[in-house]
Amino acid sequence: MVVEKMIPSFQKASGGLFSDVEKADVGDAVLKIRERGGALMAWADPFYPLPSVPPHVGQAMIDSIESGFASHYTAPIGNQELKVEVAKKLARINGLEVDPERNILITPGSDAGLFFAMLPFIHQDDEVMIIDPSYPNNFQNTEILGGKVVRVPVYMEDGYQFRMEEFEKRLSPKTKMIVLTNPNNPTTTVYRRDKLVSLSEFAVKNDLIVVVDQAFEQPCFDDIEMVTIASLPGMWERTVSVFSLSKGMGLSGLRVGYIVADAVIIDKMFGTAVAVLGATNTAAQMGAIAALRDDSFAEPYFESFDRRRKMVYDLLHDIPGVSMQISESGFLSWINVSGLGTGSEVAAYLNQEAIVAVNGGEAYGPAGKDYIRIVHGVLTEEELLEATKRIRKSLLKLAERRGLTAL
Repeated sequence: MVVEKMIPSFQKASGGLFSDVEKADVGDAVLKIRERGGALMAWADPFYPLPSVPPHVGQAMIDSIESGFASHYTAPIGNQELKVEVAKKLARINGLEVDPERNILITPGSDAGLFFAMLPFIHQDDEVMIIDPSYPNNFQNTEILGGKVVRVPVYMEDGYQFRMEEFEKRLSPKTKMIVLTNPNNPTTTVYRRDKLVSLSEFAVKNDLIVVVDQAFEQPCFDDIEMVTIASLPGMWERTVSVFSLSKGMGLSGLRVGYIVADAVIIDKMFGTAVAVLGATNTAAQMGAIAALRDDSFAEPYFESFDRRRKMVYDLLHDIPGVSMQISESGFLSWINVSGLGTGSEVAAYLNQEAIVAVNGGEAYGPAGKDYIRIVHGVLTEEELLEATKRIRKSLLKLAERRGLTAL
């Protein structure tokens, strides 16, 4: 069979054509839940399916189309004007002073950027330390590249902050890289400065590469400091940072991300970008320039995300068999449902009973098997409230079946 000629990571992959899959972006779950008039709360695309392109961003893209500019390639390394605006943002938000010509590569979304960030470094059987649970692509990219995933557990009692001893006891001569999603998806954890300082010292001491995905860096709540690990001592030359306009700016459909790294790394990426990435959409890059030049539209988004996280927490945290912490960032909630079933079981139940699609936690690593992930950045706030009330009602019903009662 043709599948047997594929590399092992592709042989075991499943796209939902022949079996059910847990990943939110695979299969036809989106179409099915919408056909039933339900709520999709499993897709990290803010405000889906509502319009979220600000007028000045849309006009910039329209202008590029009407002028004919959008019909042409941008260089695979990215539009230079866009890189200048990215550099300004990095200085303002991330504490990084970079050269837009030497330290930035524009990518067609942060998923492509994450893969490209890992690609130059992973040889066969190299070990890659990854927090579990975290973004599924962290694990899958490692496997595609022939590396070995080394899972580093985090615990609810720690607020999902990592323990350095869990990294230290997994270190081996084959350890090559740490892949970090900060803030974490799905736990929403914003890793504190002291933790990142310890991790950076560990990386420097053991000569490790660090790839960090900061797609959810805005907003962070409750005055929690968001630290860009590349800004810490000794980290610039060994860190590849991946960013996105999809989450905080609500511009998922533009598919614009960017990689930031030392020129020694970026030079190699410039030399291979056309083979791996092609070029990012020209019109989308013009929209991204406009968004970065005037990002005031994002502040109401952040305020909405804050209201939404509180709404979801208030409605769900006190259900028997359920435990959760209020989210620290973005528009996700990570909920322990172990008293009611596995995450996959509860997600399937909510799909049928509440007509709401959420994520089973096992897609984010084995440590997520007792959890569900809820995306509360979608829909209007009123629609979200109604859908979350249905979740609450359904979970209370399931708790009663399990013989659990409120305290």
